[in-house]
Amino acid sequence: QVQLVESGGGLVQAGGSLRLSCAASGSIFSIGAMGWYRQAPGKQREWVAGPVTTDYADSVKGRFTISRDNAKNTVYLQMNSLKPEDTAVYYCNARISSGSGYRTYWGQGTQVTVSS
Repeated sequence: QVQLVESGGGLVQAGGSLRLSCAASGSIFSIGAMGWYRQAPGKQREWVAGPVTTDYADSVKGRFTISRDNAKNTVYLQMNSLKPEDTAVYYCNARISSGSGYRTYWGQGTQVTVSS
């Protein structure tokens, strides 16, 4: 069994910052790409960042930074200069192998709410 667990969401005022974490655990042989997505109320899930640290959606470029700690099987999303339109449930996504090929896993999501 493999699990992705996000943390770090919460309520913040516009202009504030949050740092999301996503830790992979369980039967892990190797982790490939890891990235972040979000889903706002009434909208489809959209890609936000990753897997490459230079890949960002235009709406977050220059404000969000993705990073990864391979020793901890963890990917982070540093979010600065937050705007009300960043309000969404944020999900991490990872390609993980337990020894026989890679599968795509999703975390349960963490709520980010930005007040104006």
